[in-house]
Amino acid sequence: MVFNDTSLLYISIAIVFIWTSILTVVVFRMISHYNKLTRGITSTTLSEVLGELIGKYEKTGKDIQSIYRTIDELSKDGTLHLQRLGIVRFNPFSDTGGSQSFTIAILDGKENGIVMTSLYARTGNRWYIKHIKLGKSEDVELSKEEQLAIKKARPVGGV
Repeated sequence: MVFNDTSLLYISIAIVFIWTSILTVVVFRMISHYNKLTRGITSTTLSEVLGELIGKYEKTGKDIQSIYRTIDELSKDGTLHLQRLGIVRFNPFSDTGGSQSFTIAILDGKENGIVMTSLYARTGNRWYIKHIKLGKSEDVELSKEEQLAIKKARPVGGV
């Protein structure tokens, strides 16, 4: 069988026409199918529904980024709040019975705060407060019990 230029042209046109017809039928079926998905639910077309979903998706992404920024700010701010607590009981005098004296360290996340010491004796009870900055005393030397209280300071409510 011999094909000449005209017959090849007709065959090529027929193939293109058939292929275009098949693609047209497939596209119309897909559009019809996707429009059936939204029929009865809303009066909008599928492309409008998808556009709305994409808009909501983008807004949700922006909202999530805003939430992450807020969490970061709260985390940074939270280090400035009192959150660490350490208590040490001890007996400072050999002539009294029991460990009725104590030291309590109250610190923030950066180990800034105060150490309160209560010394109990038969004649009375005395309280001392020292300021702490970065885990160290600002002006007065710390006793070993006060240093231990700072070392034992754990997050409030933590283990």
